Amino acid sequence: MKLDGFALAATTNDLTREPEAREAADVLEFRMDSAQDPIGQLREYDGALPIIATNRTKWFGGEANDTGRLDRLAAASRFDAVELVDIELETARAMGWILNEFRQNNVKLIISHHDFKETPDQDVLDAIFEQCAQYGDVAKVATYPQNNDDVLRLLKAIGTATNDGMNVAGISMGGIGSHSRAVAPLYGSKLGYAPLASDTNEYAPGQIPLKKLSVLVEILQTASEDVDELESLTEKLVDRETFA
Repeated sequence: MKLDGFALAATTNDLTREPEAREAADVLEFRMDSAQDPIGQLREYDGALPIIATNRTKWFGGEANDTGRLDRLAAASRFDAVELVDIELETARAMGWILNEFRQNNVKLIISHHDFKETPDQDVLDAIFEQCAQYGDVAKVATYPQNNDDVLRLLKAIGTATNDGMNVAGISMGGIGSHSRAVAPLYGSKLGYAPLASDTNEYAPGQIPLKKLSVLVEILQTASEDVDELESLTEKLVDRETFA
């Protein structure tokens, strides 16, 4: 999976629902931590979308027990359909050996950090993105805002990291930050996440259903491109008048 543009991930714990996601999603995030027989599902998977394997612990908003969690994630990375694996920054720091195993299986690494209580100060946010990028191919940071200023701070950090050459994904969680899921791609976020509308699982607070988020992202990107084209045309017209 290339990381040269924005990709929308359909989050699910049931790979048989992949056909429902094809129209709007570029990739599936398979939440192994809440899936029944996740390795069996991967073994039987014959869908068209590539997979991000995520096996989140309870410490980071998931349901997986620590025992055997990384072993199951390593097993998942051996399937051809799995092109990315999500590992928490804290895990990458403490168990760097597992990263080499994933790379030997030819998967890209999303190194993620989650803060379910607050949004750190700007310099701390910038440092977290940098630390995640040191370990992986995509630096993913999800924070919880208390107000709109917190959302703006995360968006600024996404833009700064992108301008510094990092592949990043940024999410402001909860109701206040919900709109960041549509806006973040304009600041350089490479990945967005959304559940199917009929999925009743709560994967993360503030998520927007897949098809709705896909439409919102497309509208905003098209509007941005139209503005860029208008500005470019205006500049050309000004140049012609200046040198006529």
